[in-house]
Amino acid sequence: MKYILLLLVFLFFLLFSPMLGQAQALSQTVRGTLTDSDSQLPLIGATLLIVGSKPLVGITTDQNGQFKLSNIPTGRISLQLSYLGYEPKIIPDIVVNSGKEVVLNLTMQESTLKLAEVVVKASLEKGQAQNEMALISARSISPEETNRYAGGFNDPSLIVSNFAGVANNPNGNNDIIVRGNSPKYVQWRLEGIQITNPNHFADQGAIGGGLSTLNNNILATSDFYTGAFAPEYGDVLSGVYDVKLRAGNNEKTEAVLGVGILGTDLTVEGPFKKGYGGSYLVNYRYSTISLLTDLGLTGVKGSPKFQDAAFKVLLPTKKAGAFSLFGLGGSSSAFLKEVTPEIAETPGDRSMLAGIREDLEKGSNLLNLGLTHTLPLGAKSYIHTTLSYSQEGINDKVFESSIEKQYDGSGAYLRDSVLTTHPNFQSRLLKSTYRGGLTYHTKLNARNTIQIGAQYSLAGYDYQQSQLQGDAATRVYLLNFQEKVGTIRNYISWKHRFNEAITMVTGIHNMNVLLNHKSTLEPRFSLNWQLSPTSSLQAGYGKHSTMESAHNYFAQVESADGQLSEPNKNLGLLKAHHVVLGYEKRFTQALVAKAEVYYQSLYQLPVENSATSTFATINEGPDFNYVALVNKGTGRNYGIELTLERYFSHNFYYLVNGSLYTSTYQTLEGKERNTPYNGHYLVNLLAGKEFVKLGKKKNQVLGINAKVFFSGAKPIIPLLRDAAGNLAVDPARNKFWDYSKAYETSLSDLSKIVLSVSYKWNKARTTHELFLNMDNLTNNQGKITEYYDPGQPGSVGHTTQRGLVPNLLYRLYF
Repeated sequence: MKYILLLLVFLFFLLFSPMLGQAQALSQTVRGTLTDSDSQLPLIGATLLIVGSKPLVGITTDQNGQFKLSNIPTGRISLQLSYLGYEPKIIPDIVVNSGKEVVLNLTMQESTLKLAEVVVKASLEKGQAQNEMALISARSISPEETNRYAGGFNDPSLIVSNFAGVANNPNGNNDIIVRGNSPKYVQWRLEGIQITNPNHFADQGAIGGGLSTLNNNILATSDFYTGAFAPEYGDVLSGVYDVKLRAGNNEKTEAVLGVGILGTDLTVEGPFKKGYGGSYLVNYRYSTISLLTDLGLTGVKGSPKFQDAAFKVLLPTKKAGAFSLFGLGGSSSAFLKEVTPEIAETPGDRSMLAGIREDLEKGSNLLNLGLTHTLPLGAKSYIHTTLSYSQEGINDKVFESSIEKQYDGSGAYLRDSVLTTHPNFQSRLLKSTYRGGLTYHTKLNARNTIQIGAQYSLAGYDYQQSQLQGDAATRVYLLNFQEKVGTIRNYISWKHRFNEAITMVTGIHNMNVLLNHKSTLEPRFSLNWQLSPTSSLQAGYGKHSTMESAHNYFAQVESADGQLSEPNKNLGLLKAHHVVLGYEKRFTQALVAKAEVYYQSLYQLPVENSATSTFATINEGPDFNYVALVNKGTGRNYGIELTLERYFSHNFYYLVNGSLYTSTYQTLEGKERNTPYNGHYLVNLLAGKEFVKLGKKKNQVLGINAKVFFSGAKPIIPLLRDAAGNLAVDPARNKFWDYSKAYETSLSDLSKIVLSVSYKWNKARTTHELFLNMDNLTNNQGKITEYYDPGQPGSVGHTTQRGLVPNLLYRLYF
């Protein structure tokens, strides 16, 4: 009933707001800049045409590579780009709304052919990575896709799970699991600079969270990589999400207001002064759900609160290059009462003990600030400089209460009575990082481009964790250190185009850890061969490495004689070989099929220094492990990914993909085991349709999008059972888990249906949008893991998929 009431309020906007406008032709300005994809210099005199316009509408770029198309009718358009000596291409599916100008930053690739050799047909640019050095296991994600795909919740972390080989945590967290790898090995970047985990309610493993601080209002087209990375990417093993912020409008002040169940946000952008190319973009969001919860209008537990802000400032100069300032920050908190493993994971197993109740106080914050400077050096080269500061903090407390059950005179249960309450587990983790980088780009000619880069980072850690020793009052410090760790990364990358059909990118990355003087040389290679105008073959290889989480290096481990030491300071880098082979076939300009086969060999994997242990750092989740580690483990990830995608055209699209994969590891025990991310298969079915020119003024658009998802069950560490299968846990001795059978079994396969409906109406100077998203429409709650709960049948409880979650959002562009 509460959600129905909220839905009716939003429907009021839908039914009555369109009636307030005046009948007139609706149009908007489409403008932007066109540059060389390698040198970043403006292309002067290039032609841009609106495909299918009658009469033909077009323009040429000016001396700054800029263009401006005025009075373009609202709807969707495609732009065809052409320039003498460059490969023509088509930019499809550009959304034109009356409430906001369309500002584009476009690039073109210089042709390797002589003018008299051949006429090149314009190619459709859709889904291709923005980074010209990424030829395989890479794709771009546009803000329009983030807005359209069902289940996105306006969250870029959730959008990537729509693509082959990528999954999120089924419990509702937005962890990104790529090709069976741990989500903690995904690298987040903002404006090309490595940043913190950008999620609210982050766990102490910095793996994921409940909601991203990034939202669609501020994003530009971004790139996501799943393997065999380009030479510039280092200290990463699983995936790279290179998020871009869009530039603010440098000619006109505009704003976007969003009001939804999850959050209310305001975005403002505009120029600093008339005639200057600089601009600003600012966004702030506050948690609507916390206000609704405090009013008793939702059933959400824990009164979650969050707020976040982001900005980007562009400051071009005439002679000193272009400067850009950006920032992203957020804070979140929640207090969860009577926590069980179904609600949240807490360190240790005391929540499963009879007579014990745990409450969790959770807080997290993050801040990322950056400055970039691009300075042209002649007609073919430029230097790109970056400076940044990042900070992330997590503060968790677990309060433990002793409970006594109360009964009436007849022996009937009345309630639980709290005898004592005290803080047990306490955690304060603070990480601050300074980074500086310098990259030199030079375009030697149409066939050859070189990048050379270096980056220094200095991370400071202030970590403290403590816990009571059993039932005693003695507090034991699990972590207590203040340390600094420096790294230096260098790379060189060379792109060579043998001809129009064959492109190669090769290079090397160098990683240096100053803490323990560990270093690597990592060769990279990728090739794209255009077999025909409609088919291409890709291949890639990369050696990659990454540091482990800081607590592993400085963990205090107790030896057999009771002495504490830090045995892991000399821990080496986890390394992997990535090999990928891909094939792409375009049936039409809008319909494409893709296949990728990959193999990842992990080695020097940190594992516990014990011949009977199953622990490896790739399996580490929110609960830290404090053990002696050695670089003697191995792992394997291999699989095949198939995709059939019809890009949005003629008002509909569909995306079908599937992955068959295996993810295993091996410790000193010598047995190959599943990782906890080895679900064996993933299937996504997405489709959507827009119904345009609705209403008396034909200014309204109805969009319907749906997603069906299937995946294999998650391998688990099961509860102890005897030979007959009966539960054999021993709470008195804190014995619950059968580590000898770690990840050998699983519970149920997972599936869900997501439905989203949007309605948009354009007015003379504003655009209104209303979104309704129903995640897990059938409320399917497949079992993920099991835990001991004497109050459940058979004393076994289960964590399950997150159930039905509706989300409403109203957005106003003005």
